Order: sequence, then C-alpha cells, then structure tokens
Amino acid sequence: MVALKPRRTETMLTRDGIRLVADIWEPEGEGPFPVLLMRQAYGRRIGTSLCYAPPEWYARHGYIVVMQDVRGRGDSGGEFILFEHEAEDGADTIAWAASLPRSNGRVGMFGFSFQGSNQLLAAGEKPEALKAIAPAMIGWQLDRDWAYENGAFAMRANIGWATQLAAETARLKGDYDTQQILFAASRGTSFNGRQPTVPAHDALLAKYSHYTRWRDTPPGDAYWDKISPASRLSNIAELAPAVLLIGGWYDSHLPGTLEAYRALSSHMPTRLIVGPWAHFPWDRHIGDVDVGDDAITDIDQQQIRFFDHWLKSEPEQQVAPVRLFDMGACQWQDLQDLPEGNTQAFPSGNGRAAIDTRDGALAPRVPDDALALSEESLTLDPWRPAAPCGGSFGFPGGPVDRARTDARSDVLTFTTAPQTSDRLLAGTVTGCFEFEGEYESFDIHATLSRVDGQGKVHPMAEGYALAKPGQTLLPMRGTCLTLQKGERLRLSLSLACFPVFPVNPGTGGSPITATLDQQRVTTVHLKCGSGTYLLLPWLKQES
Repeated sequence: MVALKPRRTETMLTRDGIRLVADIWEPEGEGPFPVLLMRQAYGRRIGTSLCYAPPEWYARHGYIVVMQDVRGRGDSGGEFILFEHEAEDGADTIAWAASLPRSNGRVGMFGFSFQGSNQLLAAGEKPEALKAIAPAMIGWQLDRDWAYENGAFAMRANIGWATQLAAETARLKGDYDTQQILFAASRGTSFNGRQPTVPAHDALLAKYSHYTRWRDTPPGDAYWDKISPASRLSNIAELAPAVLLIGGWYDSHLPGTLEAYRALSSHMPTRLIVGPWAHFPWDRHIGDVDVGDDAITDIDQQQIRFFDHWLKSEPEQQVAPVRLFDMGACQWQDLQDLPEGNTQAFPSGNGRAAIDTRDGALAPRVPDDALALSEESLTLDPWRPAAPCGGSFGFPGGPVDRARTDARSDVLTFTTAPQTSDRLLAGTVTGCFEFEGEYESFDIHATLSRVDGQGKVHPMAEGYALAKPGQTLLPMRGTCLTLQKGERLRLSLSLACFPVFPVNPGTGGSPITATLDQQRVTTVHLKCGSGTYLLLPWLKQES
C-alpha cells in the first residue's frame, strides 16, 4: 500500500449554486489516480465506518477518496429534501471529482442504504466520468421496497428512520430542544396511540422530515418515480456503468437490491453478492447463529478488485455473476444467475394448523385426503396482534428461534417431512394464497423457516402484503441455505406483524389512517388445495 497525503477539505458548487463540502484522501505520488466517491446523508465524518474499511484504506490502494456531505447535511448548504436533489447533485459532484488534480478522469461510487440508492440516481443523469458503482442494500422502486411492502406501510422502519433524520435536521438548524425530544423518541417510540402511524412526535417529523409525505402518498403516485432509481433505468442502461450490488438475506432492503439486479443485469456488467447479514453490521453473528469465518465481510476486498478493473484497467478476475452465502453449509455459493422459485409446495391440514404445529403439512403435491382439501381458519385479535420474531422484520433480526411465535393460536404453520438428503435452496421465494372471508381487506405475513433437529425454527425468507378475499401473490424475499438431512421447512402465516406494520382494521379502510376503535377481530379461511402454494427455488446438489 502507498503513503497518503494529509486529508484536506474542499468545496464545489452545484448547477444551482449550492455549496457542497467534501473531505479528500489521496495517495502520495504523481498519479493519475481514479476517484472513489461516497455522498453521505449522515455527515461525511462518519465516512465508511458502519460497514466498510476507513477512507484511508481505500486511498492506500491507489484511489483519491472523496467523502461528501449531500445538500443540507453536515457542512453543505441548501435544504435536505429526501432523494429529490441526489440525481443532479450527484452528477455535478462526479464531474467535479473527475476534474480533481491527479485524477485519471474515472469515477466510481460506493456506499450502502441512502448512499447506495443515490449512486443509481446519479447514474440516471448519465455523467460520462462515472464508470463503476457499488450500491449496497438499496431501494430500487421506493414505494414498493422501502416505504411500503406490497402495499403495506412499513410503519416502524419509516418512523424510526424519519426520527433519526429529523433529529439531525433540528440540530443543524440549532433547534437543540427538538433534537433532544427526537433523540428520546428514537429510544422509546410507542406505537400504542389511538392512531399508531401518528406518533407523539408526529408534528416534529412533519416539520423536520419526509415522514408525513411518505405516509400520506400512496404507492403508485408519480412522486415515487421522481425519487426512485427504477424510473431512470433507460438512462442508467445508456450510461452502462459496471455494477456491483451487495445485499443481505435479512436486510430490510433486500427486495430492492434483488429487483435492481434483475433490472440492470441485462443492460450492463452486473454482479450480485448477498451475505447472511441484516442492514449492518456485516459479520458472522446473525440472530442466534454463528455462521462462521466465511461470513465476515470481505466486501472491501471485493470492491477493490472490482474498481481496479473498471477504473484502473487491471485484468478482470473470473468470478461468477451471483455470489450467495449458504446459511446451512456456512459457505459461499457461486451461480450464473439469481434463481426464482419454480417448485411448488402445497400447505394442507386437518383444521387445527393454528392450534397444533404438528397438524399442518407442506408437501410437493396436494394430498388426496378430502379433509386436507378443506380450509384452515386464521384469526386476528387486535388486542394481541402477532409480532415479528427475527427474520427481516424482527429486532434482533436474522435466524432467531420463532418456535414460541409459531405456537400462537393466531399463526398457521405447515411443515414438510424431514429431508432425506442434503438439498440446496437458493433464490427468491413466492407465495400464492387463496382466502375466503367476509372482510374487505386484511394483511398477510408469511415466513419460511428451517426447523432443525432440535426443533429450533429459524426464519429464512418472509414477506408481507395487503390482501383481500381471493388469491394473493406474495413475494417473500430470497434465501440460500443447504437444508441438511433430517431438517424440515415450515411456512407460517399470520394476519399481523405489529408494530412493523399497522394493524389492518378489516373494514376496507386504510391501515394507515385506522384508529384503535376501528380495529376489529378478523377471521379468514385459507383454502388448502391447488390455489394455495409456495414457489421454492430448489437447486440440484452437485454429486
């Protein structure tokens, strides 16, 4: 590695005259060097500290590293309006970074979450100098994979993130009393008010954050296209930067990461890495499980090899387009593409699948037994709605034993027979569920878990959606896991996941605006038969 010059701070002006501030690290020597850029919403001083090696590490690999405060954050000027200036400001910053002294004119971007999505927004402006991006754990179409999930408002995550952003906005404006109130709220937000989506600090969120707009703007509104990378796909494809997408099996943003891969991979060089991680940190310990040394993040090394090729023209290493961490075998699996569920599994029971976890079955074929072709009753009592347990929605997330949650009488469970040999499940999972009921709408929470030899039930993939009588198609994220001989799969279904999502009142009215007095006991009937099934991505194991 090379020696570094002292860190320096520089400013630039956007096309509309806003001053943006950045810290710069660069190697000693004449260069020229490519530029690695991260545009931060949390203050440039935080740099890469949550998931990546520090900026100095990247600079010592022969890069000019730029950490910039986005508009209205840190020391940068202007007003921070979530995602609305990131495309143009990002393109302006890329042009400025490419023109830095000793730059070779090639720019790459990296970062996760907000810092990941803003790379794609900038790419949609087609900045010529942008040659490679590494977005991690991102939103792609924000009304489908960030603010909402299959039409259901992501209440807890939206309030939590908005509270964090609002507290920083209040601090930057010198409103320290409000910052303290929001800080306290972030440590103990209650969802037990008359209208759970309106927390006690709602007025402060409306003043200092995007929360009210996201809550009150329905999916499909033109607003979401304005701030979503998905709407810029044609421009991104025209620029065609190399793309390294990074996700986690238990990351809340996994659907966006996977959709971005499917959208981009046919237009430009695109690689996908999905590890056994939640949003952060990226380590071997997730939920109740230690998945081994191989799970400790090597994303820094992966990114350096990726950027060395696309920004320095070094020889390309032959790697598979898709690299998935197998949470059963505790090792990485290399694939040529991201599989989709293609093998049906049918739930069935004898009418007691919500009472006895031994009653419900999950099998490759619809049983011939007439009793098994009946229906299973599923009830929501708003006084005690089902809560998350591990997985993508729980806290802590990941493979946390949900056996006690499955034992609740408002959770249906359907379990396979023990596996007769080791078998790899890798890719996305989809559920199709046929319901009957007198209610105009209800919610459905589906979880696919591994049941090990000791009876522990570890979630693998889950999904949530607004539903109504008839068939509901429910995307359930993805997974990669070698199911060992003797282990089983389990599908769990409930009508709530509170407070991750607000309780559906069952009246046909919006769960977002529903008040406690409007919530009612809801009972629906799952129709077991050919219209209710999972699509599982089983892969044939190599001998």
